[in-house]
Amino acid sequence: MASLIYGRNSVIAALTSSRVIKLTVSDSFNDNRILSLANQKKIPLLRVSTAKLNALVHNEHHQGVAAMVKDYQYYELTTLINEGKKVENPVIIMLDGIEDPHNLGAILRIADAFNAVGVIIKKTNQVPLNATVDKVSTGAINYVKVAEVSNLNVAIKKLKEAGYWIISTDGNGKDNYTKLDYRMPIVLVIGSEANGISNLVKSNSDFLIKIPMYGHVNSLNASNALSVILSHISNLKHSPR
Repeated sequence: MASLIYGRNSVIAALTSSRVIKLTVSDSFNDNRILSLANQKKIPLLRVSTAKLNALVHNEHHQGVAAMVKDYQYYELTTLINEGKKVENPVIIMLDGIEDPHNLGAILRIADAFNAVGVIIKKTNQVPLNATVDKVSTGAINYVKVAEVSNLNVAIKKLKEAGYWIISTDGNGKDNYTKLDYRMPIVLVIGSEANGISNLVKSNSDFLIKIPMYGHVNSLNASNALSVILSHISNLKHSPR
């Protein structure tokens, strides 16, 4: 199977990772980075009018380029666990029902920036990897390993058996996120935009943390909350005990 992606950063990353099957560009497209990569990899290239490209991707924000790519690859949970053994104090991100593809794309970008081992998502009631996620991730989708599981709580059990501590974010959490020492294998759970984290996942968590709000709004969106916490964890990891 194949998927259609668009946007220069997404296409460059897909070309670099050898996922592109066919490239479609507008008549006036002249980005030599993309054209040279496509030529090097012998990727078929088709030039069309901007109107036809708009119709192809159902969007005008394609930056003059679209690509048919090999379908998105999901990984097994055991792959993430094994990858975590290669690093000190690994961090895995678990998403409990993220429905906005822009949020998921931003989360993948953040996961890549802070070198998370990977991301776990549900097979149902969760946005899958798709073209919008790809574009928003600006190529991170090609580097961040995403595991798709049927049941988060079964996954949590396996992760605990592998030595991970489960830390869930919740507005009513007991612990301020700055008060924990994250220098251990952790799974950081981020809840859905509307409903947060399910009660069963909360009950299976080792810690419930919150980000204190001092302004007029009472919460951050999922990707912003993740960015705040991972930035803190990164600073902690790189500072002396």
